[in-house]
Amino acid sequence: MDILKDPVSEASVWMADEYRRSDDWLFHFTDAHIVELDEALNQLRAKGLGGTRFGSDDFPLPTLGPALATERETLETGRGFSLMRGIPIDRYDLGDLTALYWGIGAYLGEGIYQNAQGDLVGHVTDHGNKFEGDDPYKYNIRAYTTTVAIPPHTDSCDLVGLLCVRPSKSGGESAVVSATALYNAFLDSRPDLLEPLYNGFHIDLVGKGTKAKELSEHRIPVFSYWGGKLSCRYNKGQIEHGAKKAHGGLTDIEQEAVDHFRELSVRPEFCLKMEFRPGDIQMLNNRTTLHSRTAFDDYVDTERRRLLLRLWLNSFTPRPMHPAFANQLNTGARGAVTVRT
Repeated sequence: MDILKDPVSEASVWMADEYRRSDDWLFHFTDAHIVELDEALNQLRAKGLGGTRFGSDDFPLPTLGPALATERETLETGRGFSLMRGIPIDRYDLGDLTALYWGIGAYLGEGIYQNAQGDLVGHVTDHGNKFEGDDPYKYNIRAYTTTVAIPPHTDSCDLVGLLCVRPSKSGGESAVVSATALYNAFLDSRPDLLEPLYNGFHIDLVGKGTKAKELSEHRIPVFSYWGGKLSCRYNKGQIEHGAKKAHGGLTDIEQEAVDHFRELSVRPEFCLKMEFRPGDIQMLNNRTTLHSRTAFDDYVDTERRRLLLRLWLNSFTPRPMHPAFANQLNTGARGAVTVRT
């Protein structure tokens, strides 16, 4: 696999200060957009549709649709992230909100399964899974179903969206990081550590594979340069657990590379923190952007607990990816989680 020796030079390369000083990355839903969303929901009801059982043709958005196309371009070829603000959460019950969110997503990409239960709109909330310590992966539990901190990482899809329905009692702050900017930092600081990251790792799929407990069938690169584009896939915990199960653990140079990635990814100059309000939708390109959250404390009452609705989307015009990078779940290029229940 070719190793890119020159710095990445494209819009997805950015430092946090560039966006701390502006709100260019905020997209505001207008009153007219909300009217269109309401009318589209009414049309769904008239057709007997809802949930995730429809596409963009069933959800017409005359002015919002073109605006979403511009946001899609920003995600795919621009900075790689956006925060869309202004969905009036209190106006909708969870069923209508799910349909509305799915309808927006239908203009951005093709929704794929996120878990073995076949969810197309996932619930990022405390599912009440019990485990010891702060590492749910050790118990084959996915971190998004818990309250633990989730350091900078990527998901297994082209685009990921998170709609904030309810914030937590405290904590749960979000941040995004440019993976391509981190690559340039590797070139400056430790280019000798790039080779093990390009060679990749057998990833612990934590229930996302064809079986409940499974590793990736091949090594998945952290950095992959293909078709003139650099892409990134990183989750430190899944890399380390996968290596331990596959062959007893990482080598010294592999561990150093994985650790250096983590150390760079949490530096303030790379991390853009976001205030996540009810009705906000964070959208990002998983191939060029990492995301994280802090640990959070939540309410006892389940009706008040932190809830984000998650979309996993495959892009209509995907970034070119090496075959070993594209198959991340043992289900083929850009394949979804296997539904097993």
